[in-house]
Amino acid sequence: MKLKPKIMKRILSLFLVTAALFLAIPDAYGQKKLDKGTIEDLQTTPKYGFILTTERHFKGVLGMYDLLIENGLEIEAYEIVVKGMVVKELTKGSELETFFEKYKGKVKVSVCSVAMEKLGVEAKSLFDGLDITPTASVRMLQLQALGYNTLTY
Repeated sequence: MKLKPKIMKRILSLFLVTAALFLAIPDAYGQKKLDKGTIEDLQTTPKYGFILTTERHFKGVLGMYDLLIENGLEIEAYEIVVKGMVVKELTKGSELETFFEKYKGKVKVSVCSVAMEKLGVEAKSLFDGLDITPTASVRMLQLQALGYNTLTY
């Protein structure tokens, strides 16, 4: 079976984003040097979307944002779609609010309203800089339709 060039490019892009994330997670707060070829490949699709459910992955994906910026990538859009238990940690006065402060205006975070309802988290309790999306899954499908490289955790 022969894959179309557009599909091949998408698969390669997703592979490279995944590889970059694995490079970032062990030392998410220290700079790693990405090779020129990786940077050139990632620059071809400068929109990134992630769906996640844990605090660890939330911090890791923000660490990858730093990695990409430190390596000279120009990011057009970077969005984290949050569902599951981590939604409870996105409230005013939380550790994640402090951690997220430096990413405000750079990284979009969409919080699943279904998760909020199930976990009893009210919109007024979320810290500033977060958006509410009707469902995490539909938002991810929308990001894919808009040409984002996407990863799920």
